[in-house]
Amino acid sequence: MKQKTVACNLFILNRENFAKKLKSNSLAIFQSNDEFPRSGDQNFIFKQNADLFYLSGIDQEKTILLIFPDCPNPLYKEVLFLRQTDNHIKVWEGYKYTKEEALETSGISAIYWLEDFDAILQSVANYADHIYLNANENDRAVAEVPYRDLRFINEMKARFPLHHFERSAPIMRQLRVVKSEIEVKLTRQACNITRDAFIRVLKFVKPGVKEYEIEAEIIHEFVRQGATGHAYSPIIASGYNATILHYNDNSRVCKDGDVILFDFGAEYANYNADMSRSIPVNGKFTDRQAAVYQSVLHVMKESTKLLKPGTDWNAYHEQVGELMTEQLIKLKLLTTEQVKKQDSKIPAYKKYFMHGTSHHLGIDVHDFAGRYTPFAEGNILTVEPGIYIPEENLGIRLENDVLITANGIVDLMANIPLEIEEIEDIMNS
Repeated sequence: MKQKTVACNLFILNRENFAKKLKSNSLAIFQSNDEFPRSGDQNFIFKQNADLFYLSGIDQEKTILLIFPDCPNPLYKEVLFLRQTDNHIKVWEGYKYTKEEALETSGISAIYWLEDFDAILQSVANYADHIYLNANENDRAVAEVPYRDLRFINEMKARFPLHHFERSAPIMRQLRVVKSEIEVKLTRQACNITRDAFIRVLKFVKPGVKEYEIEAEIIHEFVRQGATGHAYSPIIASGYNATILHYNDNSRVCKDGDVILFDFGAEYANYNADMSRSIPVNGKFTDRQAAVYQSVLHVMKESTKLLKPGTDWNAYHEQVGELMTEQLIKLKLLTTEQVKKQDSKIPAYKKYFMHGTSHHLGIDVHDFAGRYTPFAEGNILTVEPGIYIPEENLGIRLENDVLITANGIVDLMANIPLEIEEIEDIMNS
């Protein structure tokens, strides 16, 4: 692995917190993600199941975690099952965890090879009243493929039909949303690497450069600093492309007079950064571009002030919508008359600002959290307003990652250039 090993204290604490929320005499099982075929005999690069990683720190395919706090056999209160390596795997695939390394990473002492899973499960399952199984319950997800968790649920219900089956996801939703000090530190490192990539880009961009050349500069800096890579497909969108919210072709030539909208972030030790910036290709904003930029920046700063423990998700976004409406009127994109006549279900500002302002951030870029749960101390959130004007070939989005604390907001990206003067100074230095 490129990054340093994360202290196993994080995963020990996570399992302890999870176990406290289980019903009495319960067994929980977590599976690693599938390895997904790409084409021919190739797979996509493996990405670990976020919940399994959160509870074990193990970043390897074909891994299973069993948690049974009330197990009558103390040996099986926590068990980790790993794929056993051999000479063939060593030659063709390389590194796999040894039992000693898995113990150091996870803090779990009972480690077995995967071939022992069925026998050990059979020996303990009938002493449990409840079996907790996991599934992806992120409300943004749509499962069109019967992934490993879903297949395993069907297997377990057929194998143990008289047990009471429970969902692990509601517990994970409560736990993962509140970040520990170690998680904040890892996220901050991802943000710092993202900062350095952005500084590199500011010094690189000029008229005639291609969007994918900028993308190459970003990944160069990420990998150079030990990041796994991109937290998500990067957006390098110049001119009209900046008005396409999920544009990621990154193929256009950046022209003099255009603005480039960036949305990218580094992934470090499975924790993610998520940043958006908008810069002038030629190093100088026009008056109109600067005016739109300042409006977005104003909404960003005022929105950040609204984030505090107890803030309601929907009320927050309604307040941000009011902030944005004021700015759109100021920019003469909306009129007060249009706002008065707007449909409350589809506010007028949505014509130029179509997406939400904040989402939770963590092991997943859109991290697992309750949409109807008030924000709380320990939440890491994005703040990302934008204004998109297709008729002007102009899109501006600004985004920082912030931590809610008892003493206010900590901006994890406060050291990344944001003000117009900062950006122009670096581009023209």
